[in-house]
Amino acid sequence: MEKSNVMEPHLPTLEQMQQWTQVIGRTQQLMLEQAAGATGRVLPFDPETVARIQSGFADEGLALWQRFLDSGGLLRDEPAPAPAESPAARKDRRFADPAWTQNPFYDLIRQSYLLVSDYMTRLADSVDGVDAKQKAKLRFATTGMLDALSPSNFPLTNPTVVQKTIETGGENLVKGMQHMLADMEKGQLSHTDGTQFEVGRNIAATPGKVVHETPLYQLIHYAPSTETVLTTPLIIFPPWINRFYILDLSPEKSFVKWAVDQGVSVFLVSWKSADASMKDLIWDDYILRGQIDAIDTVRDLLKVKSVHTIGYCVAGTTLAATLALLAARGEADKVASATFFTAQVDFSKAGDLTLFVDDEQMKLVDQLSSGGFLDGRYMAVTFNLLRGRDLIWNYVVNNYLLGMDYPPFDLLYWNGDTTNLPARWHKDYLTQLYRDNLLVMPGAISVDGTPIDLKKIETPAYVQAGKEDHIAPLESVWKLTEHLSGPVRFVLAGSGHIAGVINPPAAQKYQYWTCEEPQPDLDSFVATARETKGSWWPDWRAWIDSLDSRVVAVKGARVPGKGKMKAIEDAPGRYVKER
Repeated sequence: MEKSNVMEPHLPTLEQMQQWTQVIGRTQQLMLEQAAGATGRVLPFDPETVARIQSGFADEGLALWQRFLDSGGLLRDEPAPAPAESPAARKDRRFADPAWTQNPFYDLIRQSYLLVSDYMTRLADSVDGVDAKQKAKLRFATTGMLDALSPSNFPLTNPTVVQKTIETGGENLVKGMQHMLADMEKGQLSHTDGTQFEVGRNIAATPGKVVHETPLYQLIHYAPSTETVLTTPLIIFPPWINRFYILDLSPEKSFVKWAVDQGVSVFLVSWKSADASMKDLIWDDYILRGQIDAIDTVRDLLKVKSVHTIGYCVAGTTLAATLALLAARGEADKVASATFFTAQVDFSKAGDLTLFVDDEQMKLVDQLSSGGFLDGRYMAVTFNLLRGRDLIWNYVVNNYLLGMDYPPFDLLYWNGDTTNLPARWHKDYLTQLYRDNLLVMPGAISVDGTPIDLKKIETPAYVQAGKEDHIAPLESVWKLTEHLSGPVRFVLAGSGHIAGVINPPAAQKYQYWTCEEPQPDLDSFVATARETKGSWWPDWRAWIDSLDSRVVAVKGARVPGKGKMKAIEDAPGRYVKER
């Protein structure tokens, strides 16, 4: 009988597996040392720890090949028995297609990738002798690289893409190329079909008037929908790193419209997107000529002693500085209450964003801001990198490889509608707050020549945090409560930085947690908090009423443009539309 020349599959020897493991280990260590070059020295690895990790990798790799070959390799009809996987691996949406586990080829690729990912992550965590921030930076870089190298991101190793390509005769790749070229032209990854939305028509469409305008902001007064409104009006300060209409999306999601319908006199600041003329703006400008100017303008217009305020994200941080300045000036009574949406003042636990504030990153910020402002698209990339798997690679697969149509999603449209940031303010904010954490040091920051101290703030505060917030982590937002001296109600909302805030009651989604008595620390809050299903918005409205429930009739200056300040233009104004 003639001997076949076809090579039979055979199991690698233990020596071969050990050799490959050593090669991978040495290569990975070199890569990690290069990635952490900013430390200025070679990263120290504990030899015993590395040996244990490499030994585990060799054992698991050997077991994977053994299972694969024992079950017939690529000729088998069923996938190889999988090792016990973590809940995170089982829920990994990248491998949701059944082919990833049912097809022997893709099953081997998937398990091999997860094995190598676990090995590289553990090796990154094994670095000793560096500070926690450098170690976090190393882990972040490793995770980002692993996300990018996932087999789901490549057409030939993603079974869903292969099947789609066969079904469409490759038309999905043509359409995906069109999407990619369009994104390259505009310099930004698309998340939704922007043609489906128009600011002022189906988003940012709550009726109102622009009643005040400065080079920094426009003040919108929204038209009441009730016969009476609260005597104390509300001013909303959205972050200027995004467009304001995150709080005024489609009518059913709009916090602005909901608050108006709840009988609140609502004003909102629409910040101007930065251009070269704003290159010298600093934080003082946003405090003095932004928030305090708006507060005084509304007080004068309606002839009221004080206003309620809301500050979202960076505008919440700024609101804390504004309150501290007013307290230092003896003018704290201008603000009746302060609500903070996912805002931070103590940046010691500010999460992965702190990885972007070292000297090298600051040099990059300077280069990108040479025109006097930072293009908002760069900030969008930074935020996307914090959740690269969901906000970058998910869309690379869907938009470019599968050629899928963009879904019409108002929140994603807002997310891509970027704003520019004044160069000087942006750098000061990153260095003084994120890097040096000066805001919580009494007197370390001065505004208009006045040293400020957050401990002087006695204004009643409502502090909202998101349980899954990756931009303003729960632990960081909680710290705000430790720096205020007045009564504080802390509310933990389900979901994250956006969905945790924009959760209208009618949607009946998520939940929130509260404690009726103040808690000494976050652990105590979590242990004793009561869970309530649905939106926290009604809880906030009840809290406002608990401070002052007096109402006045809607007439005169309570109607936009009918008081001493005439309407300049219809809401949402032109600042929000400027690019």
